[in-house]
Amino acid sequence: MIAGNALDQRSFVAALLDPGLACPEGLVTWNGSDPAARFSVYRNNVVSSLIDALADTFPVVQELVGEEFFRAMAARFVRQSPPRSRVLAHYGADFPTFIDAFEPAQSVPYLADVARLELARVHAYHAADAMPVAREAIELALASGERIGELRLELHPCVSVVRSKHAIVSIWAAHQGEGDFGQIDPGIGESALVVRSDLDVLVLTLAPAVAQFATAVLQGQGLADAAQSAIDGAPDFDLSAALALLLGRGAVTSIHLPRRASS
Repeated sequence: MIAGNALDQRSFVAALLDPGLACPEGLVTWNGSDPAARFSVYRNNVVSSLIDALADTFPVVQELVGEEFFRAMAARFVRQSPPRSRVLAHYGADFPTFIDAFEPAQSVPYLADVARLELARVHAYHAADAMPVAREAIELALASGERIGELRLELHPCVSVVRSKHAIVSIWAAHQGEGDFGQIDPGIGESALVVRSDLDVLVLTLAPAVAQFATAVLQGQGLADAAQSAIDGAPDFDLSAALALLLGRGAVTSIHLPRRASS
């Protein structure tokens, strides 16, 4: 047991995550056994459980690099970025960024973006519920006349767009038994819409322009500005088709006109 002041608690946490640090002073056991030996077991169990949590969130990442490599990489991450929440389902939000900078993983250039896709799936599964926008609201919004370009779309809390220079959707799908990994060119960029339908999390391939449009909507841009950002990259962008995709997947929860500032 350790004394309850803040300094001792910080020392305990630091020693828990750094095997190079000694057992904290003041630690005792109920049966008189060696505190250092018991602390070492506890340290290993804590780190191992956090690695297991990461493996649950990023199963395809683990398959891509192998269990031994993954666990070594995850252990480094765990010691650098311990959980900030008791909910381990949310642990690992910084893992893709860590992979980006992890030198031994650079031989798999798409690994971090696959991790981002897997993280988006976990986010979608645990996101709050929200009702898709009603048809009547859609019809009313689309009758906004000259202000139609100002419309704001609110997307479901589960929705994410993951854009990559690599074939992350095909790579992820191949690890679900959909497609042949050997036939994939990892260097062909792909974008994904991640959305929850009932309890199923869907990963849908998006054309680059649609991905740009959906990203702009998520950033709070109005309909005209979001469409223009897509058109800038693809002059043949079809706004109607993009809206139909989002609405058809229940990804839109409201459509509204922002209030104009009073003069």
